[in-house]
Amino acid sequence: MAIPEALTSIPGVRTASQLREPSPDVTHPGESLPVASALAGLFPAGGLRRGTTVSVTGSTSLVLALLAEATRAGSWAAVTGLPHLGLAAAAELGVDLDRIALVPRPGAEVVAVLSALVDGFDLVVLGPVLARGVRPQVARRLAGRVRNRGAVLLTVGAWPGAELEVRVTGRRWRGATPDGHGHLQAREIVATSQGRGAAVRPQAVALQLPGPGGAVVAGEPRSGRRLVEVAG
Repeated sequence: MAIPEALTSIPGVRTASQLREPSPDVTHPGESLPVASALAGLFPAGGLRRGTTVSVTGSTSLVLALLAEATRAGSWAAVTGLPHLGLAAAAELGVDLDRIALVPRPGAEVVAVLSALVDGFDLVVLGPVLARGVRPQVARRLAGRVRNRGAVLLTVGAWPGAELEVRVTGRRWRGATPDGHGHLQAREIVATSQGRGAAVRPQAVALQLPGPGGAVVAGEPRSGRRLVEVAG
């Protein structure tokens, strides 16, 4: 497949053939890409299974956290449709920025750009505006390409026919007093996953995202400790 001009003309974007040789430790198609231990309970295979599409609703930070272990292990990721992505936040969550390619605005040829990214990267992240604009029949074709290439497509927001859906609820900041004062230490959330096959039963995990050190960590029980609900 020819690489579309809409992709190659973007400054700073390289084709897969221009990237350095992948690490021999990178997983092969059919296997799973690793995630942080705190997130493993959301996935039946304990990680991001190659060839699947995962939608994440309610938290861009969680999408970035899902990239951290895989990029540190040698996988390549591409992010498109997130023009205001905070690279400092991504690095704090553990993402290896040397293995991230950014396509902030893919232009009119969204499907062609996505197809090229799926061909050249282990993980592809699609922003919410682009995800909402993809028609179901196009989503099915892209999902088939993801399966054939052994990539993982992560969408910020709902995606038609996603194999696994992850929803974030119960956002609460730890450290604030009821009158809004104090030092914010961590944000506690609940992430729930459900999908097809082995993922048909919902799985919920409590998380701190970000945790006290910035990265995602397992959450603590909320009973017996007063928390303050704030926006964000």
